[in-house]
Amino acid sequence: MKTNSDRLVMLSVTGQVSSPMMAAGGYRIAGNTGAPVILPGVGGITYNIKVGDSACGWVADHVEPGVSVKNPSPGEGNRSANNALNILAAIGNDAVVISGDAKGAKGTVTGKHGGIEHVLMDFDAAALQKLAIGDRIMVRALGTGLKLDGFDHIKIMNLDPRLLAKMKVRAVGNKVEVPVACVVPAKLMGSGIGKAHAHSGDYDIQLLDGKTIEKLGLADIRLGDIVAIKDADHTFGRMYRKGSMTIGVVVHSDCVLSGHGPGVTTIMTSSGGRIIPRIDAGANIARLLKIGTYRTKGRGGKR
Repeated sequence: MKTNSDRLVMLSVTGQVSSPMMAAGGYRIAGNTGAPVILPGVGGITYNIKVGDSACGWVADHVEPGVSVKNPSPGEGNRSANNALNILAAIGNDAVVISGDAKGAKGTVTGKHGGIEHVLMDFDAAALQKLAIGDRIMVRALGTGLKLDGFDHIKIMNLDPRLLAKMKVRAVGNKVEVPVACVVPAKLMGSGIGKAHAHSGDYDIQLLDGKTIEKLGLADIRLGDIVAIKDADHTFGRMYRKGSMTIGVVVHSDCVLSGHGPGVTTIMTSSGGRIIPRIDAGANIARLLKIGTYRTKGRGGKR
């Protein structure tokens, strides 16, 4: 399918490897039991969880695979810089380490996490061992404004044109068919709904209702899965709209808090439902980009 990728602007945006974050007091209240728990969460360098791994079952809360990056300093100028990093970086963009012992290592943007405002990146094991908190990483940001020629009713965001080309999206009349790992009803979507735009951040699939999750087959959802959200319109922020369809990428793990779960960063949306999801167990960015679990022969690819 033709796009306007030859007219898009590529810019450099940078951030620092973020320290892990922990709320004062440390405890979070588990939504399904009411028990106080202390668990690893957002930020830092996650060595043993990668895109392609399960998004569920880890002894963690909102854990981010790979490397978490932001511009952390206070002040309006730095907030603007972090906004630019989070909005302009796109899933599939190239990233390169520009300081520290891992300088020169190359990686890939895999998602965005709202609230904490992190951009998530995948690097190989050798680079992860050399990276340190505070190291700077530059992203060659490309994708903002991406469109499919002839499909102005479908809005694309947070997506590198090269990843779009690998997704095997095809035209079906005046609609497009997109391979997805699963279809999620909008009623399950929680934290992150109602934001003014979906060009950064994510919103969460609630997984605390076990019977519903089992019925829909969502227990085996993976980090990096491309998923469809039925009756969700993200054209001007995240909202419920009957008949609409949104496509996103699972970017962080499940969570213990009420209203939370694996996070999804939007890559495509149609308020008029002009997107047709087609189930494909291989619809995962780790497989498409040969990153994460797909760097190691024999890992990933099967549910």
